Amino acid sequence: MNYIIETHHLKKIYKDKAVVNDVNIHVKKGEIYGFVGPNGAGKSTLMKMLLNLVQSNSGEIVIFGNKVVENDFEMLKRIGSIIENPYFYEKLTARENLDLHCEYMGYHNKNHIKEVLECVGLLKDADKKVSQYSLGMKQRLAIARAILTKPELLILDEPINALDPEGIREMRELFRKLNTDYGTTIFISSHILSEVEQIADKIGIIQNGKLIKEISMSDVHKYRTDYVEIDVDNVELAGYLLEHELQIQDFRIITENRIEIYDLSKSIKNISSILVQNSIGINSIGRKQNSLEDYFFQITDTKAGEKV
Repeated sequence: MNYIIETHHLKKIYKDKAVVNDVNIHVKKGEIYGFVGPNGAGKSTLMKMLLNLVQSNSGEIVIFGNKVVENDFEMLKRIGSIIENPYFYEKLTARENLDLHCEYMGYHNKNHIKEVLECVGLLKDADKKVSQYSLGMKQRLAIARAILTKPELLILDEPINALDPEGIREMRELFRKLNTDYGTTIFISSHILSEVEQIADKIGIIQNGKLIKEISMSDVHKYRTDYVEIDVDNVELAGYLLEHELQIQDFRIITENRIEIYDLSKSIKNISSILVQNSIGINSIGRKQNSLEDYFFQITDTKAGEKV
């Protein structure tokens, strides 16, 4: 199998705690790999390890078919990245920051600066000092810097942080274009699972430092089922009525107000009628379909609403 990124039993320990623990990742050439997990699961640490910014305690990283060793940064010429909060020379303009990036990356096609600034919607602000940029504009500039040298591989840690909905849509389309038109392999983490679902070919789910699942999005979609979701003011009584009055066994209490009903033998009208007859307030009721978020919570047993 032609993998651009492989890790073998990768481990990183901080203060006697394994924050990355025996992780084996497989990213194929030309795919978009979504890396998801709760806050503190080890996503950023692992991404820093891939970029040789943090050294592992044990295990192995192979990128472009070559083992990553300490102080070997030659591979970085073929990689674009964003890790955590992007930093720039605040007193320089966006254009000047990108020009400087070309210099230290040894990339001589500076005409590409204008193209990437246009791609991320910053061309009209290219000659403003970065100190005048909003957080969202800085994030766009970070994406421009990551793609500036036309890398074969993008490693992006929360690249849509601070972007508004329009910006998120634009960057989603940009990542798709880079992948489809130029064959760029993308390894991306995001806490917005719906965004990962829209662009990823495969996902890796990490929790408490351990990779608990690698699965293609096509296989995730096989788990999709229709269900009825109800939001009520008395979830305990609602659950009792579903089970004992309507003989519905296949349901799940998700939060203190929300229930998902997978047994569709009873209509929404029947369900709402029995709830109303027993003085239960219904905030919402409707038919839905499982998403990547539902699959994620099922696999990790993370409470819905906990940050990913």
